[in-house]
Amino acid sequence: MLFSLTEEQLMIQSMVREFSRKVIAPTAAERDKTKEFPSKNFKQMGELGLMGMMVPPEYGGEGADTISYVLALSEIAYSCASTSVVMSVQNSIVCESILKFGTEEQKKKFLTPLASGKIIGAFALTEPEAGSDPVSQTTTAVKDKDEYIINGTKRFITSGKNCSVVIVTAKTDEAAGHRGISAFLIPKNLKGFSVGHIEDKMGLRASDTTDLIFENCRVPAENILGKEGDGFKIAMSGLDCGRIGIAAQSLGVAEAAFDASVKYTRQRKQFGCAISKHQGIRWQIADMATQIEAARQLVLSAAAMKDRKEKFTTQASMAKLFASEMVNQITARAIQLHGGYGFTKDYDVERYYRDARVFTIYEGTSEIQRIVISNNILKDKRNP
Repeated sequence: MLFSLTEEQLMIQSMVREFSRKVIAPTAAERDKTKEFPSKNFKQMGELGLMGMMVPPEYGGEGADTISYVLALSEIAYSCASTSVVMSVQNSIVCESILKFGTEEQKKKFLTPLASGKIIGAFALTEPEAGSDPVSQTTTAVKDKDEYIINGTKRFITSGKNCSVVIVTAKTDEAAGHRGISAFLIPKNLKGFSVGHIEDKMGLRASDTTDLIFENCRVPAENILGKEGDGFKIAMSGLDCGRIGIAAQSLGVAEAAFDASVKYTRQRKQFGCAISKHQGIRWQIADMATQIEAARQLVLSAAAMKDRKEKFTTQASMAKLFASEMVNQITARAIQLHGGYGFTKDYDVERYYRDARVFTIYEGTSEIQRIVISNNILKDKRNP
């Protein structure tokens, strides 16, 4: 590995790898069939400190760096992408946003139980007619004395059914564009807050994805995250970290598909020898390994920049773009290397292929990543 890891980072990676292989992997295929939310696994992950890794210990977290987090997340994704996406949203967006923008009271009330894994959090930005264009969202928050009245529908919300608290963006000033969007911490038990349609997805089937419906939902004014008008800034900040998380998930799934392919090509015999002896197969394995290593370096580089408190928006988008496109190529090639068997549910590569497909879509499509990257390059005054 070109990127040098510390002993502590390697120890975390090793610990999570063992947990992932022994606890999460054995039932991952069954959860894919039943769509059962792995609540028991998340409880254990909370006890191991995996649900609030970058949160300081005083708020129930581990105080780990971003590199340790992406190493751990990749190991979870290796065994079960559904489990990893919940871990990613919890760490990258929900906990990070509250840690960065929350008041002391909000951190004690919400961040501590989230970071310790006692509750699951969600992040609600997307709407039926507003995905890549958050300014087009129609959910509103109207101030009424010491409360905000929330009305609207959010769509494709990870952990929408199983969460206890959700960060919701809503318009507090229609005329102010992106500066008129605010963010709110909304507990699941508030009147006027309900779970709507639950998606029947192609992949990530053990992770629930739902509509969230707000009908005159009264939220205490003290639950606003940051200030009025900070919602867009909070969302973009969370997505920067979230994109590193998606890249790490992509890396984990790609490594699982790659390892499965290497094992299969060594065992499968055609024309009198293992197919791994054929040059055409060996070159495909070489290309797969190279793509995975390139993605790994991008992910670790973006994580290191975040740890150094440098601006990492462009690097997060690059890592997310490359890694998410990479995992789709790797899993497709894994199917091809398995031949007809790869098209059956008897082999895990079929699940990897389905799980990987969404990585180029959620938390900013590949097209959006290219816009982010090019915009940042073209506005950089240092470039001629």
